[in-house]
Amino acid sequence: MALILSIETSSNGCSAALHINGELLSNNELFAERSSAEMLTTLIQNLLSVSKKRFEDIDAIAISKGPGSYTGLRIGVSTVKGICFAKDIPLVSVNTLDIMISQVPAFYEGLICPMLDARRMEVYCKLTDSSGNEQMPTSAKIIDSGAFEDYLKDSKVLFCGEGAEKCKTAIVSSNAIFLSNQIRPKASFMGKLAFEKVLKSDFENVSEFEPYYLKEFVGTTPTKNKKVTA
Repeated sequence: MALILSIETSSNGCSAALHINGELLSNNELFAERSSAEMLTTLIQNLLSVSKKRFEDIDAIAISKGPGSYTGLRIGVSTVKGICFAKDIPLVSVNTLDIMISQVPAFYEGLICPMLDARRMEVYCKLTDSSGNEQMPTSAKIIDSGAFEDYLKDSKVLFCGEGAEKCKTAIVSSNAIFLSNQIRPKASFMGKLAFEKVLKSDFENVSEFEPYYLKEFVGTTPTKNKKVTA
């Protein structure tokens, strides 16, 4: 039996869940700005307390590795690395977009394209068929009227996630489907993906592991107020 603690912090908010052999035991979610920094450790402690579990009971920790929010990913990864080091617990990582794909109803037949907002008209996305076979790898893609046209010619494509909302006006095709209910990365949907990696002993090197940012971080330097003279 494998008890896995899953952590997700790649977007606004954070969530934690416990799974036994991939099946959900309990979960805790908080979706609010900056909640990862302020509430993640409390969320984890509350989850363990309600479930009557301790860190010593956990067989592995799973982290949503990205792509996604730079700040959220840094906080999530640094938190789990600290726990893994302190408690000597193995670490597995899961692609954030795969977590979203796992929430698409099983009866859907067609291509699936989860999208995370990457500012302006750019999104983090990937494309798979309904069986999980990859059609386009995880990418940072600028969305315009020609985006995905090669796929939309012959197949229906289900666009989902917060990034898909801003693409509705750009991607115009009878084969383009946009979910009315938003799909977002959640720890509660990481269980089966994480368990598959545990079964294969596909563990990360805790000391070397870094988030999958996909793009280099570009910061801005605050401009000092200029002195105004009369």
